[in-house]
Amino acid sequence: MGIDLANFEESTSHAVRTFWDTRAAAVERQKLNGVVDQGERAGVTSGKNMDGFVTLLADLVAANGLRDAELYMTRGVNTLPGYFRPTKDWDLLVMHRGMLIAAIELKSQVGPSFGNNFNNRTEEAIGSAVDLWTAFREGALGEQPAPFVGWLIHVEDAPSSTRSVRVAEPHFAVFPELRNASYLQRYDHLCRRLVLEKHYTEAALIVSTRKGGLCGEYGNLSESTSFKRFVVAFAAHIAQEAALLR
Repeated sequence: MGIDLANFEESTSHAVRTFWDTRAAAVERQKLNGVVDQGERAGVTSGKNMDGFVTLLADLVAANGLRDAELYMTRGVNTLPGYFRPTKDWDLLVMHRGMLIAAIELKSQVGPSFGNNFNNRTEEAIGSAVDLWTAFREGALGEQPAPFVGWLIHVEDAPSSTRSVRVAEPHFAVFPELRNASYLQRYDHLCRRLVLEKHYTEAALIVSTRKGGLCGEYGNLSESTSFKRFVVAFAAHIAQEAALLR
């Protein structure tokens, strides 16, 4: 069974460029309207920063045989039941004939502050996955195969995300690989462990600088957390479901 990656490298460059263009446009709109959010919040409140990645994933769904799938990304229809809470809104749901094919979270983080945001992103990622898989185990999605559950984060490559960060160890030692790790390295370890512990089918980290990102330039920290691995696994899952549903 072959898979079609649908020119994902070109599409990823476009998605990264869209991310930075959208942030810049949001800041300019707020300035023109006389509204200024604190810090980097102006670029975040636009709410459309990761739309290029949604388009890329939608293209992969169509390219791999699930052309009549329904994609949901709007509040109110992108909702799944939880176990520890009633519901959770996911950034993208792929449905087909009443069956959940994939649920994906698309996150981003830019400077200057990375500390508290990293902790929040970590807690959100773990909590969302545990909630969904427990609900799945308890039959909240009905009788169906396990869906693809993905987590993707796009993080700015900047001095504050690449320098070493000291950790407090007043009682017990932290894991050696996390001691003095930068925030980008912490995200890389997070993605690895989210998959290792089977919280997510795949978890990926994309990095880009502000200047390079506007030209569509991006990178990754490791092969195991690369966006290419995420895309290949996602496309393979879609192709498999399409073959089984024929």
